[in-house]
Amino acid sequence: GKRRMTVQTPGGTGGLRLTADFIRKVNPDATVWVSDPTWANHSPLISAAGLKIQKYPYYNYETHSIRFDEMAECLRKIPKGDLVLLHGCCHNPSGADLSREQWQVIRDLALETEFTVFIDLAYQGLGDGIEEDVNGTRLLAEHLPELLIVSSSSKNFGLYRERTGALTIICQNEGSANTATTLIAAAARANYSMPPDHGASIVQLVMDNQELRSEWKHELAEMRDRINRLRSLLVTRIKEADINDDFSFIEREKGMFSFLGITGDQVQSLINDYSIYLVNSSRINVASINDKNIDYLVSSLAAICDGN
Repeated sequence: GKRRMTVQTPGGTGGLRLTADFIRKVNPDATVWVSDPTWANHSPLISAAGLKIQKYPYYNYETHSIRFDEMAECLRKIPKGDLVLLHGCCHNPSGADLSREQWQVIRDLALETEFTVFIDLAYQGLGDGIEEDVNGTRLLAEHLPELLIVSSSSKNFGLYRERTGALTIICQNEGSANTATTLIAAAARANYSMPPDHGASIVQLVMDNQELRSEWKHELAEMRDRINRLRSLLVTRIKEADINDDFSFIEREKGMFSFLGITGDQVQSLINDYSIYLVNSSRINVASINDKNIDYLVSSLAAICDGN
C-alpha cells in the first residue's frame, strides 16, 4: 500500500549498500547487527557506509543448528533504533534457516525492543518455494511498523551480471514513505545514479506474461529440486561409504550453501591432497555437485574423515 516504497537497485549488493547509506543518513549512530556467521561481504559493505557493526549468535558448528536461544537473548538487549540484518531464506554460508515459530519470536522481540529488521533476500525460490521462502518476511511485513527488504534476481532469474535487484521499505505511514523515497533517490544519485535496465526489463517481461511466468516458476522449481536432491544424495552416499561422522544435517539445510562441518586441517587436506577447493570454514556450494564428481567427493571425504 502507500506505506511501502520500492526502488530498483544494481543487484542485491547495490541494494544493500544503498540501504546502508540510507540508514547512515537517517540514523547515523545506529549499529547493524549481523549473524555469526554471515555473508562475507555484509561487514565491509556496511562499514564502508560508515555504520557500526556487531554480531548476534546464529550457527552452532558443533550441533549444525541455529543457536536460537542465544540469538533471542542477544536481540532482547539490542538498543532501540539499531538494525538487525536477517537472511530471508537459504542462509549464506550455513544453509540453516529460521522456522516459522522462530520468525514469530523475532517479530515479538522487534515489537518489544524496537529494533528495525533489515532482510537480505538473495535466494527466494531456491529453498522450499517462491511463497514458502518469504513466509518469515511476510510475517514481519504484516506486523512491524517498519521493515527494510533487499531482494536480488541474480540467482532466481540467473541474471548475476545484469545487476538486477530491489530495495523495498515499509514505513510507518505514507508521509514517511514519501520522505524515504526522496532520501533513497538522493543516495542513489550520489552513488550509481541509475541502475541498469536490461535485466530488470527481462524480469518485468517474465512477470507480466502469464505463460513466461509459469515457465520461469517451473524452471526455478527444477533448480530448487535439483539442489534439494543433491543434498539428500550427498548424505545418502556418505552413509553408504561408512563414514562415521554425521553429515545428515546437510539434508535439513536450505539453498546453495552448507558447511561440511570438517576441521580446518581436513579442509586443507581436501585442497592439497585431493584438489577439492573450498573455503577454510568448510562451506561448499551444493549446486556444484553433479553425477561426475559426487563419487570422488565422497571417497575423498571418507579418506580425510578416517585419516583424522
